[in-house]
Amino acid sequence: MQLATLCYVRRAGKTLMLHRIKKENDMHRGKWNGLGGKMEAGETPEECAIREVREESGLVVDRLHLKGFITFPMFDGVKDWYVFLFVIDRFSGKMIESPEGKLEWINNEDLLSLPLWEGDKIFLKWLDQDRFFSAKFIYKQKQLQHYSVQFY
Repeated sequence: MQLATLCYVRRAGKTLMLHRIKKENDMHRGKWNGLGGKMEAGETPEECAIREVREESGLVVDRLHLKGFITFPMFDGVKDWYVFLFVIDRFSGKMIESPEGKLEWINNEDLLSLPLWEGDKIFLKWLDQDRFFSAKFIYKQKQLQHYSVQFY
C-alpha cells in the first residue's frame, strides 16, 4: 500500500492547482491536481503535506485542515493508495517553478472544468463541507468505475 497526501492551497476564491505536464511517465500526465505526494518513513500526514507543498510550490504552510481520507484500490495497477486530503488556507513564502508541472491559481468556480480525474470532480465539492469524509474510488484503466463515501 502507498500512503500519500493531496493538498488544496486556497486564497481569495482561488485554488492552487498543478498541471502535470513535466514528467514523461507520470500516471497523472495532462491532468490538473492539488499538491502532494507519497509519505516518507516516520512522517505524519501533516508533515508530508507541509513538505510536499514546499517542495512542489515553495510555499510554507502556516495552517492546514484535514478534510477527508480516500482509498484508491490498485489505482496505479500495482498497489492500493490511501490519501489524506487537506485544505490549506494560511501560508507564506514565494512560489517557485514546480518540478512536477505548471502551477496556476484557478478560480474555484472553474475547477470542475479542468481536465481532472473523474473522482476529483466529485470529492472537490466535499472540501467545503464542515464534516470529515472517508471515501473509496475504484478506477480501472484510468476510468472511474464506482465510488462510495461516508460523512462524519
